[in-house]
Amino acid sequence: MMNNANIYEVGTVLEFKKNHPCGSNKWKVIKTGIDYKLECVGCGHIIMIPRVELKKKVKKVL
Repeated sequence: MMNNANIYEVGTVLEFKKNHPCGSNKWKVIKTGIDYKLECVGCGHIIMIPRVELKKKVKKVL
C-alpha cells in the first residue's frame, strides 16, 4: 500500500511526456483521489485519469 496516496496537490501544474493535440503538454490538477481530474493549460480540455496511469505520463512537476 502507498502511504502518500495523493502525490500531486490541487493547483499543481504537471508537464507530460507527450503533447496534447492543442500543442500544450502542461496540465493543471483540479481534483485528486483515486482518479485525478486535469485541465489542459493550453485549451482548457478536462480529463479524468487514474493515479497509476498519471504517474507514467508525468515528465516533471512545475
